[in-house]
Amino acid sequence: MITVAVSGINAIDNPGPGIGIIKGLKAAEKEIKIAGLAYDAMEPGIYMRHYVDKAFLIPYPSAGEAPFLARLLDIKDRFGMDVVIPAVDAEMPLFINLKKTLEENGIKTFLPGREQFKLRAKTELNMVAEKIGINCPNFFAINNLEELSAALEQLHYPVMVKGVFYKAARAGNYAEAVEKFHQISAEWGFPVIVQTTVSGEEMNVVGVGDGEGGHFGLVAIKKLWITALGKIWTGVTVHNHGMLQAAEAFVREFKWKGAFELECMVNNNDIHLIEINPRFPAWCHFATGVGINLPGRLLKAALGEEPERDSDYPSGKYYIRFTDDFVQDMETFQQVIMQGETNNEI
Repeated sequence: MITVAVSGINAIDNPGPGIGIIKGLKAAEKEIKIAGLAYDAMEPGIYMRHYVDKAFLIPYPSAGEAPFLARLLDIKDRFGMDVVIPAVDAEMPLFINLKKTLEENGIKTFLPGREQFKLRAKTELNMVAEKIGINCPNFFAINNLEELSAALEQLHYPVMVKGVFYKAARAGNYAEAVEKFHQISAEWGFPVIVQTTVSGEEMNVVGVGDGEGGHFGLVAIKKLWITALGKIWTGVTVHNHGMLQAAEAFVREFKWKGAFELECMVNNNDIHLIEINPRFPAWCHFATGVGINLPGRLLKAALGEEPERDSDYPSGKYYIRFTDDFVQDMETFQQVIMQGETNNEI
C-alpha cells in the first residue's frame, strides 16, 4: 500500500489541482491511500471521502519551514506518507527547500530545483520564450508611478497589470492602470508587471519533466470557456505543433523536473508565452481522461520507477467542469476545526 499526500484540495470556484491529481493517482494505483493536505477547514476536498482517505490541516507557508516540516513528519508518523505532491504555488518554495530533509525521512518528492522554480517569475518570461523559440508580450517591471507612466506611453491599451508571481488585472485606461498598480503592489509587493495584451486563442500544455531534458508526456488544450476568474470551464484537446515543440524545448533547455504548465496565447503560428506554472494545473485530470495519466507517471518517477513517456492522445476530446454539492455531518467539520484532521480513515 502506497500512501501519497496531495495538497491543493480547495475544489472551489478557483480550484486547486489536488482533486484532479488524486483522480489520476487512484486510476494508476489500486493499492493507494491519499492524505489530503488542506489550509482551511472549508476546503471541499476534505469532505470528498471517495478521493481523500484522511485529511489534515497544515500550517500556512508563511509560518515558516520548522512548523511546516514538523506537521508533515507528524502526519507521516501517524498515517504514512511515502510521497508528497505539492500543488499550491505559495508552498512550493518550502517543499523545494525541504526536499532533502523530507527524503531523509522517507518522504519522496519529484520537484524542480530552486533555480528552475525562479523561471516562473514573469520577469523571466522573455528569456524563457526566446530560448524555447516562441514570443513573449512586451512588458515592463514597474516600481513606482513614474515608471508606470513611462511604460504606459510605450504600450497600447488595454494592458495587463500583474504581480511578479501572482494576480493579474486588465486595465483599459491610465486611471484603471494606476488603480490596479496600487492594488497589486499592496498585496504582492514590487515589481509590478505592466504587459501589452496579445490577441489569439488561449492554449495551455501540461507535462512532467524528467529532470534530464526529457519528459513523461505532454497534453495540449485550447480553452473554450473560462470563468470570471480566468479558470478553464470547458476545453478541447489540440495538437498545436509549435506549442508542443516549445514545451519539448522547455524541458530540454532547463532540465525541468516535475509537473509544469505553459500558458500561451496562439494566433496561427504566432505563439506568446503568458505564464509558467511549476506544478499541475487544476485541469490536469483532462490529461488522465485522454490517456496520459501524468500524476500517475509522476508518482512512478518519485518512487524510482520508469514511467511511460508517450504523448499519444486524441485531438478533439472535450472537457467540462461542473459544480456539485453534497451533505455532511457537522461533526466532521468540527473535528477538522478542533483536531486539525478528519477522525476516521475511510
